[in-house]
Amino acid sequence: MDTISESTATELAERVTRGREQILSEVRKVIVGQDECIDQVLIALFTGGHCLITGVPGLAKTLLIKTIAEILDLTFRRIQFTPDLMPADITGTEILDEEGGHRALRFVKGPVFAQIILADEINRTPPKTQAALLEAMQEYHVTAAGRTYQLDRPFFVLATQNPIELEGTYPLPEAQLDRFMFNIVMHYLSEDEEVQVVTETTGADRERPACVLRGDDIVEFQKLIRQVFVSEEIARYAVRLVDASRPGRGANLEFVQRWVKWGAGLRASQSLILGGKARALMQGRFHVSVADIAALAPPILRHRVITNFYAESEKVDSDKVVAQLLEAVPPPRSEM
Repeated sequence: MDTISESTATELAERVTRGREQILSEVRKVIVGQDECIDQVLIALFTGGHCLITGVPGLAKTLLIKTIAEILDLTFRRIQFTPDLMPADITGTEILDEEGGHRALRFVKGPVFAQIILADEINRTPPKTQAALLEAMQEYHVTAAGRTYQLDRPFFVLATQNPIELEGTYPLPEAQLDRFMFNIVMHYLSEDEEVQVVTETTGADRERPACVLRGDDIVEFQKLIRQVFVSEEIARYAVRLVDASRPGRGANLEFVQRWVKWGAGLRASQSLILGGKARALMQGRFHVSVADIAALAPPILRHRVITNFYAESEKVDSDKVVAQLLEAVPPPRSEM
């Protein structure tokens, strides 16, 4: 905070908070409930991260993503992942162009050249094709036929997967899972929310969301969020939380030794801090708190903490491990 005045910090927080409220107001015209999921998607968008959304069919995963693209006036492409999908179907391919009597190879860009990508049912395609997204997600460019093509910013990948139809699917490798900032789990709506959805979707046409922000606004938010203050104590708490998920490390927690095959890596620590900054600014604060880290630990760690056979036999999943980590790792004394 020594490099930015309090008034400036307040102004920055208000701009991001107002942007979040504008987006939520429009999303609410289409999506009912799922408040926590929507906030997590916005945090990933505002920080330049990517999301893996897991949920059974019919929970509006695709509708949510399309709605956000419409609200932000960003180019949108949906890629339906199938077993026969090839990497070139995503990145693009060279074709022989004979225009003007001259033959030349011309690169035709694939659907990855958009600002919001919906990778629908990403676990239905083989790892070779899944990996076609790796370079784009991490480096924001695509290399094809020896040339590198930059992607427009913001670039946001939201992948979906169905957790109940696993026959004939290809689980995402750990390297690709780590590229996703969040693994967001969408649950069934409450009874009241489901009644509202049924009533609204079976009646007259619903109001369409309006465009409230542009791509330049999102890029600016991504820069503002990095200016949010995080104390050394909070940063150490985030790192200790991630480090405790690794078997054989300093914390040496008994349940981690028993249930965890592989813990979270460095990207998890970075995501906790960056996501905490976004959450703080979206709530009108210019400092990261323990509550920010704790709230984002499940979606950031659940796909990075790999459980073993013993966990599976005892019906323990990564969410339970993360919950116990939050209980076992003490927060900074100044935050207690």
